[in-house]
Amino acid sequence: MKRIINPWIGNKNGYHCFGCDPNNKLGMRMQFYWDGEQVLSPWRAGGDHVSWIDTLHGGIQATLLDEICGWVVFYQLQTSGVTAKMEMRYRKQVDTRWPYILMKARLLEQRHTLATVKGEIWSPEGVLCAECTCTYFIYPTEKAVEMGYMPAKLGEEDITIEEAIALLGR
Repeated sequence: MKRIINPWIGNKNGYHCFGCDPNNKLGMRMQFYWDGEQVLSPWRAGGDHVSWIDTLHGGIQATLLDEICGWVVFYQLQTSGVTAKMEMRYRKQVDTRWPYILMKARLLEQRHTLATVKGEIWSPEGVLCAECTCTYFIYPTEKAVEMGYMPAKLGEEDITIEEAIALLGR
């Protein structure tokens, strides 16, 4: 797989995304990878992300999934958009003591100005913990560029998911 290069870092005034800006101290600082079929993002929770003891807050889970699903729109469809609808299903507790969780997202369908994306959160042991279906209103390319969209490109080097997990927290 290859890392998806975040085109806004250092290139867009006002960029301070809660999900993906690596310089947002309160944000999720997510990084994304493309494996040829879907977007992947390993992530490590911190003590500020809990709801109940050692349990990742459901709103944080929804935020993580909305962000990774949005990156399917950014990278795979090469445009931007906004979330029109998000349906969540929480299946298992996400433990904040785990060394990481893995988000996966893939395009299910694109029709005119709507894209439907499936997102999932997986435990380190490969257990499905949460899933969502997001519907995005996607912009025509001209409108997306006018609003600040920049094409997302892939890095040159291949990286394994294990190597991406090892980079967490650096």
